[in-house]
Amino acid sequence: MDPQLAIDISRDALFMTSVIAAPVLIAGVVVGLVIGLLQALTQIQEQTVAFVPKLVAMGLALAITLPWILAQLMDYSENLFREIPSTL
Repeated sequence: MDPQLAIDISRDALFMTSVIAAPVLIAGVVVGLVIGLLQALTQIQEQTVAFVPKLVAMGLALAITLPWILAQLMDYSENLFREIPSTL
């Protein structure tokens, strides 16, 4: 295995991690911004008001995107295992 192959595999793994985490993180950021705006407008500074909706939104986003996430992971794993003979 040459160093370039290791770099390519690592880069693909990091990219896949970013793609898989993006929907959940985007949901958390959007809900956090909306809740933060509402807290600023109403001057309610309670931490649980910000935490619970983000937790629910991220859980819901994970539940909705879980089939897609699993399909992406399966494709990535299959491609990785398929390339093992060519690396030896």
